[in-house]
Amino acid sequence: MKKESDHFSDIDLDRIIEMAWEDRTTFDAIHFQFNLSEAAVKTLMKKELKFSSYKLWRQRVENCNTKHSAKRASGIDRFKCSRQRSISNNKISKR
Repeated sequence: MKKESDHFSDIDLDRIIEMAWEDRTTFDAIHFQFNLSEAAVKTLMKKELKFSSYKLWRQRVENCNTKHSAKRASGIDRFKCSRQRSISNNKISKR
């Protein structure tokens, strides 16, 4: 059975983990850029992090209102800064 993280480059894998740790980055943003569901992100994090780090991350995600778009304030309807521009392959680039 092929690991979930086998089809991502090291750079993409690092970016997924970084986005998963960020409080303001929703699972929708990760899905938009890397086509990973919330469950797939959780599985990937469990495989890639130490168990103690994974437990801390899960606790943080469960208590974070900005991680899930349904729990966010109604005024926030985007997942990237208005000053950022899109480039090829659905990646988000800073100016």
